[in-house]
Amino acid sequence: MKVFFASVLLFVGSCATIRHSEKVNNLKNSITFADETVVKAYLNSIQSEELKTHVFEISSDKYKGRMTGEEGHNLVCDYIRKQYMSYNINAPQSHSNYYQTVPKNNFPDELNDSQNVIAYIEGAEFPNEFVYITAHSDHEGVKDGQIYNGADDNGSGTAAVLEIAEAFSQAVKEGNRPKRSIVFLHVTAEEIGLYGSKFYTNHPIFPLDNAVATLNIDMIGRVDDRHKDNEDYIYLIGSDRISTELHYITEQANTTFTNLQLDYKYNDENDANQYYYRSDHYNFALNDVPVIFFFNGEHQDYTKPTDTADKINYPLLAKRTKLIFSTAWYLANSKTRLKKEII
Repeated sequence: MKVFFASVLLFVGSCATIRHSEKVNNLKNSITFADETVVKAYLNSIQSEELKTHVFEISSDKYKGRMTGEEGHNLVCDYIRKQYMSYNINAPQSHSNYYQTVPKNNFPDELNDSQNVIAYIEGAEFPNEFVYITAHSDHEGVKDGQIYNGADDNGSGTAAVLEIAEAFSQAVKEGNRPKRSIVFLHVTAEEIGLYGSKFYTNHPIFPLDNAVATLNIDMIGRVDDRHKDNEDYIYLIGSDRISTELHYITEQANTTFTNLQLDYKYNDENDANQYYYRSDHYNFALNDVPVIFFFNGEHQDYTKPTDTADKINYPLLAKRTKLIFSTAWYLANSKTRLKKEII
């Protein structure tokens, strides 16, 4: 009897494994870029020289390290806003100046009021479903007379969002408006505790129940010591925590267009760094929104005044930006909405 019972369990377990394997394979096989040629055309518009222009501007000394609530950060937000105006990308109707004010009582240390910058492209078929592309625009200001320019942290992510936005704007002009709406969100106060994204998720302009996914970009312009012999990589964090489908969409986007090494080291729930909890995607994940944190890892200039624009690897920044664009393209244009399901 015991032998028979064990045999039944083995049989059931094997069937379950087969069913799971088939389900994963079916999911993978369902993710294809039918419009591959169209996507490549817009990927080609993402240029390292344009990214370089943005990073050098955003991390220049005149912005004094972009400290939350200070004039330098306010001026950078105005620069970001003007880029969206030049792309003919609208502000939300409820926030027509592109700014969501974050009052100072939401911050520690007696800081001044600050703002998130928000622009969006309305979807053609599912305008009430939203794909978020996020990056924080603040940095650490001036300490002991030294400007912390934050070229990688997070000039690189800010520049990437702007280039992705410009590529989608070009698509709209050419009659390829995305099916779903895309929200370009530049949050403040990440460096002091994710306060800008927390404020947004507590006061969302678009309902978070309608958020398809959040692609968060925080430091994608440099190479860490772990990859000094192979620079073609990017860390993905959180991609499989809420949606298995999101994980495979990014992998398919990478296989189809960029062929980076996707490194999941820091996605390990037991990793000592706990990066999953340390950037702005996390406040969306707390609201059950599927997320990916795109990250290059720490380097010798991380959180130092030596994090300057001349040290960014611009061709690599462009390649990583293309991966994020192609992932966003799929999310925005797939026939069915991303499933919040773990397989």
